This record gives sequence, structure tokens and C-alpha cells, in this order.
Amino acid sequence: MRLVFAGTPIFAQRALEALVSAGHAVALVLTRPDKPAQRGQKLVASPVKRWALEHGLEVWQPRTLREPDAWARLREADADAMVVAAYGLLLPPEVLAIPPHGCLNIHASLLPRWRGAAPIQRAIQAGDARTGITIMQMDAGLDTGPMRLARASPIGPRDTGATVHDALAALGAEAIVEALARLAAGTLPLEPQPAEGVTHAAKLTKADSPIDWSRPVRAIVDQVRAFDPVPGSTAELEHVPGTTLKVWKAAADPRPIHGAAPGTVLAAGDGAIVVAAGDGALALLELQRPGGRRMATREFLAGFPVRPGDRLRPPPE
Repeated sequence: MRLVFAGTPIFAQRALEALVSAGHAVALVLTRPDKPAQRGQKLVASPVKRWALEHGLEVWQPRTLREPDAWARLREADADAMVVAAYGLLLPPEVLAIPPHGCLNIHASLLPRWRGAAPIQRAIQAGDARTGITIMQMDAGLDTGPMRLARASPIGPRDTGATVHDALAALGAEAIVEALARLAAGTLPLEPQPAEGVTHAAKLTKADSPIDWSRPVRAIVDQVRAFDPVPGSTAELEHVPGTTLKVWKAAADPRPIHGAAPGTVLAAGDGAIVVAAGDGALALLELQRPGGRRMATREFLAGFPVRPGDRLRPPPE
């Protein structure tokens, strides 16, 4: 097929690669404008833009798709369909109506569960045992369009936001190639989303990061897994105010808490900092100091002493 592709991060780049490899003609690639990054605030192109330019594809970076000039440019592409993956701009009805086969979205969940901006992280945070990819025919709502194809993927107890992202990026690339082949053959179904089971995956912000130590152990462990690498899970030692630590790995610990207040350090050594939570203890196994690198807790303790009786709390906003 002749396609327009819209996407921005690595997740979308994987799909673009697969579409080109499958022989589709990508007439135009849309991606978000370059953003300033790191300390120098140098403008950095998105992974989709970099890959597209390296492979000779035409790239367009509109700031909005709500103007007639944008609609005219998309009509000029004369595409059979538009494929959208983690693009970052809402598509107005005028855009959705342009391609004869409409706009297909690669969504990183099994809809209608986890509609919205952060489906991967919210699924892990909620303790879901599985997620997946839905190829959705886009409509004017937020991830409300009818489903074309769905593929499930397990979430293991040690999976993180990073590992699930990578698994779904690969699965999404496979799924969109299959969906377009079936669309061309006239064998791709169109199924409305169920009214039951709808959940919303709110956008990630820094406000998600602080650990509430009064929550159950399982909830804290799932938060740490979900927010690795973005936005991270944070804590502060009461006796070292202003020093925000990032917790990158945690696990349930069997020792009793004997009524210790949530956030109290029960033990520190043997490769773990054991902390009281709302319903038990958990071991912090990988940490990071401000300006430092991620490291195993054994190495962390060698340069940042923590003792039983110390208290961890959420960092101030």
C-alpha cells in the first residue's frame, strides 16, 4: 500500500522499519518537531525522523493538523491509509477522513483497557498479568475506535516499563504488517470496542514518582517496575533532606515489620535496604543518588550509609 506514517519515539520507529521492509511505499512521514535536550538544550530529532531521513523518506513536522494547509498536504500524499504510532498530536476529523482506508493506530494495550497516553506503565503499575497490541481504526475519540486486530503479550513478575515497551514495539510492528496485508485482501474485521472494561492510562508526570510507603508492598514493587526508566520512583531520607534517591529495583521481603511505621528502615546490608511498607516489608535492591548512576544496593551503601531506624519519605514537590 501507499502510506502516510505518523510517529515519534522508538516504539513508532520499529513499526516504520517493518512497514518499509514489508514493501509498503511510505509517501510521507509525520513526526513531532525537534526538541531541546540535555544541558546544552540542543535540538534533537526524534528516532522516527532520524530513521526516515537515513532511508530517504520525506519527513514533515507540523505543529498542528487543524489547518486547511495541513489537510491539503496530506491529500497530496495520495495515500491508501495512514498508520499512527505514538505520534503525539491528535488527528482531527478532517485528517481521519482523508485516506480511503482511514487511519490505523498501533496502541500498546488490549483495548478497551488502558486507553490513553501511558498504557504500558499503567498496566504494570496495576499488576496486570498481560497486555498487548491493538490495531485500531481511529475515530474522533481518545482510543475509542473499532478494533481491527489484537495480539496479547504476557507481563512477567520481573518485567519493567522498558522490557514491556520493547516487547510491544516488536509485536506492534508485526501486527501492523499483518493488519495491512489482511486489509488489502479484504479479510480484516472491524469490531466495536466493548462497553465494559474501559480504563484510562493517564499521562506520566513527575507527580507519579514519589513512593508512598504506606501502600501495600505489591503496589510499591509494581510502581518501581512500571516507572523504570520513566519517570522513575523516588524517595528521600528524613535525615538527609533535599537528597532525592531513585529506586530502580525492589522486591517483597519476608521479615516481619513489628508495627514499624511505613518508610522505616528495618535493615541495611547484605545487598538490600529493607523498608517497612503498609502491609509488610520490601527490599530495595537497586538505587541511584542525585547525579550518580544506577547501582546495586551493596555498592550504594558503600558510599551512602543507611542505618536501621532511618526513615524514608516521599520527596517534597
